[in-house]
Amino acid sequence: MARFLLKSFLPLVFLIACSPSSRNVTSHGSTSNQVVSNNSTSRTQPPVESLLPIDTTGSDHKDSLLNTKPLSLMDLPQTEDGEVVLSEGFYEADFKSYCLQPGTPSPSDRDAYRQGPLTAYRKDIVETILRNSLKKPELEQRNIQLLLWSVVSGSDFRKLSWEVQATAQQLLTRKQIFELQGGVMGVVRTVSMALPETGAANQMKQLFEMGNSSYEAFERVAVLQQSSHITKTEIKKDQWYKQPDGYWLRYFPSSYQHVKVQVYVPQGTIEKNSNAYLLFDPVTMMAIPANSNSQRLGIGAPTIDVIRKIIQIQRIPPPPTEKPPVKSQNPKEVIMK
Repeated sequence: MARFLLKSFLPLVFLIACSPSSRNVTSHGSTSNQVVSNNSTSRTQPPVESLLPIDTTGSDHKDSLLNTKPLSLMDLPQTEDGEVVLSEGFYEADFKSYCLQPGTPSPSDRDAYRQGPLTAYRKDIVETILRNSLKKPELEQRNIQLLLWSVVSGSDFRKLSWEVQATAQQLLTRKQIFELQGGVMGVVRTVSMALPETGAANQMKQLFEMGNSSYEAFERVAVLQQSSHITKTEIKKDQWYKQPDGYWLRYFPSSYQHVKVQVYVPQGTIEKNSNAYLLFDPVTMMAIPANSNSQRLGIGAPTIDVIRKIIQIQRIPPPPTEKPPVKSQNPKEVIMK
């Protein structure tokens, strides 16, 4: 029976493993964020074209913020999903952050960071974990990190400790947990686990398989204690990055577990915006290195407990585009020549 299953599903497993879309990987050439460590995973980074434009101006009105004390970003109202409703001014907040790229160096003073779209293996599940962690700041950060490492490395959910599985029960839906357990393709998953895999993801899988590994053992594999490889020396660490809605962002990680986010909303930005509200969503954007191969960080809950001011946002759909009227052609009106 086992030989029959292996012969039946092995070609399908190879097709899934070889397909770029099976792991949300974009099949583009290498970028400056490409990992150079031998312990890194083989998954490529998102193309440069997918990132938002960099502010390259030498000096402008933001220079006046050097001597300005920022207000707390967490004092602003939020939506039920954790989006911050922005007002004009200069704000900052410290967030819990999470390693989403095992096998890369920890952030250091040498690394400049910017925002990028959230990308990871099983992106939908990763985003759900980060999103719901905003609503449950009391959950242990280490257990959330172990859960994320198990997801991005494709490890067996059933091998996780009961503490991590209990954390998953609070952050994920039953359907998502069923998918992590193998779902209806559980037999294919069992066969695919026998296929060879190299890099940090394979080492993470082995640690989860052992079942008794300490957090520090996972951390040694996922977060390399070595200097990052600087590729763009001209990029400044305190660089601001303009967003499509007109406000500005910058990130200052102190480690892979903590990141400071600063937001600047110039005067007149909200008036110029076509939407009723100006929203900042910390989850859908991740902090990524702008000049090196250091950690890519997902953003979770604030590091301090805050009383959230929840407001209801009425999202107005864009007006429908009018289609030009189609003239009916009556055969009787056609003049025969």
